[in-house]
Amino acid sequence: MKSFATKVVNFSQSITPYGGISYVNSQFTHSGLAQLIDTELGIRSNGSVYSHSDIFRNWYNIFFCGGECAEDVQFHLQNTLKQIPHNNVPSSDTMLREIKSLAVENTQVVSTSGKAYQFNINEKLNKLNIKSLILTGQLEKGKSYDFDYDNQIIAHEKFDAKKTYKMTTGYFPGVATIGNMIVHIENRDGNANVKTGQAETLRRAYTSLESNGITVNRSRMDAGSYSEDIIKVAAEHSKLFYIRANKCLSLCDRIREIPKEDWQNAEINFKAYKVASLVFTQFLEDRHYRLVVMGEKSSDRQADLFFGDNCIYRCILTNDRESSEQEVIEYYNQRGSSEQTFDIQNNDFGWGHLPCSDMHHNTVYMILTAMIKNFYNYIVSKVSKVFTDIRPTSRLKRFIFRFISVPARWYYRGRQWTLGFYSDRPYAKLFA
Repeated sequence: MKSFATKVVNFSQSITPYGGISYVNSQFTHSGLAQLIDTELGIRSNGSVYSHSDIFRNWYNIFFCGGECAEDVQFHLQNTLKQIPHNNVPSSDTMLREIKSLAVENTQVVSTSGKAYQFNINEKLNKLNIKSLILTGQLEKGKSYDFDYDNQIIAHEKFDAKKTYKMTTGYFPGVATIGNMIVHIENRDGNANVKTGQAETLRRAYTSLESNGITVNRSRMDAGSYSEDIIKVAAEHSKLFYIRANKCLSLCDRIREIPKEDWQNAEINFKAYKVASLVFTQFLEDRHYRLVVMGEKSSDRQADLFFGDNCIYRCILTNDRESSEQEVIEYYNQRGSSEQTFDIQNNDFGWGHLPCSDMHHNTVYMILTAMIKNFYNYIVSKVSKVFTDIRPTSRLKRFIFRFISVPARWYYRGRQWTLGFYSDRPYAKLFA
């Protein structure tokens, strides 16, 4: 086989391999997000070369270009990002100092058993996050939304890590979401009891939304929210709530006493269940809430000694008296889609690699990267209307490969900046 020599030529022109990042930067400005950040956070200390929005912008740029830490600006992306007109690119040290400057001190929360835990509650950044969602039209004032809350283990080995119930070390933040948008984050020790302080966390999340004209229609929570004070907060701030109930001896007795004729058959996700409802009287006797019970046959076919059958029973507490049992169960089961948000944050938006050694600094980073993820939702929804191979649900890696990674060059001509793409794909339509 005949060999061929390859001739290599180096060009001195400044061409970026991440041409699509210029669109992200233009939307960061045109959406009003840069102005909002500077208005809400104020002016940085005297003599500062970079504004808050300059630093936030370049944190956004890191993740949209496939990076995952501040050092990526300095070692990998600086030449690309400096080509963007009017983009002030700070050093990685400046970007990390910004995180520390926005932190608030931890708060000690004591459980009913007398054990103290550290919480970090950064209301200023949480409110900025909600305002950014309203600004970009992802949330609309005067509208009512469905609200999910869960606690998520963030595994790490920082010096303030505590052992979690999964026997890893890390934090155990409470996170509220609306659809695929994170709307509230409060960090807490990894060993904190899930119910400790949760009612106050929820009240702050609901109040923050309400103060910005957003109301909650339905709230969904798992069994970690099954306690009297938490249920009262959910009922006070949402029209309807759905909370997984913990089984206890008295509840098991009531399930066992349900007459056979009260059970209904239902097929949910291609599985056969029997379903029924009870009036809930455990610790909210005056509210007359509803307990929806579902029974699923056990795969091992062994009879339960207490119930006398081979079913596994689960319960959902709700104040929804209109929906059928099947409708309540199907709606509650949809909360699994909100849990996907944690996988995306861990793997695409930095929660798997926390940059700081202290909880209060890492909380800033977590809220910042949640804002980046929310802005990604906004960007990808716009791009998907023009690029047919990108969907609103596309993960960040796909978006980077199919949109951000395109050779491009900025040049100044006719007293204006022009961006040229080395591609026949419809980038021009987005800038029109």
